[in-house]
Amino acid sequence: YCAESIIVGLYNILKMLIVTQVKKKDVWDEKTGTEVSGYFFIFFFIIHYGFFVAMQLIFFLGSSKIADTINPIKALTILPSLMDGYTKALLWGFIGIYGLKMIIDFIFSGEFRRASLGIIMFSPYMRIFIQQFVVIVGGFFLTFGAGKIFMLVFVLVKIFFEVFISYDRVLSLAQRKQQIEKEIRDRNKNQL
Repeated sequence: YCAESIIVGLYNILKMLIVTQVKKKDVWDEKTGTEVSGYFFIFFFIIHYGFFVAMQLIFFLGSSKIADTINPIKALTILPSLMDGYTKALLWGFIGIYGLKMIIDFIFSGEFRRASLGIIMFSPYMRIFIQQFVVIVGGFFLTFGAGKIFMLVFVLVKIFFEVFISYDRVLSLAQRKQQIEKEIRDRNKNQL
């Protein structure tokens, strides 16, 4: 799941790079209407999301006793050695599926022309919430030697969120709200 989150994060950076080619700036602060460069969104995302993913990886490796490290770079170098052929094939599958989804739903649809950098930037954070919940709760199970219960909790929580929570709908509603607020701000500026 952590490796999948890394893949999602890399595709998110790619989406933000594409949008930044279309619009150089976007709204950073909704209340003031402050706009910043798309590259600032990307830099902030890499630091912020990267921090969460690194912490989750360290906690997972530490609580599962797979690796004893607090160095996120070392943790990332350990990760490939823990993967068998099936895991690697699954990750390549994720890369392919997320890539196709981005090409079809984001590029071919023209969504990249309308997309908000702020919405894109925060889109993968639900994964972090799920990770934090699962790692914290799962850590307790692993501490007491209940690894199978940990996996069951993880799978059930992941299935629940993916089946019952429509991320795309939540994001499209947030993006529509942001567009309406921008239109109101622009109208108010023009009236002054």
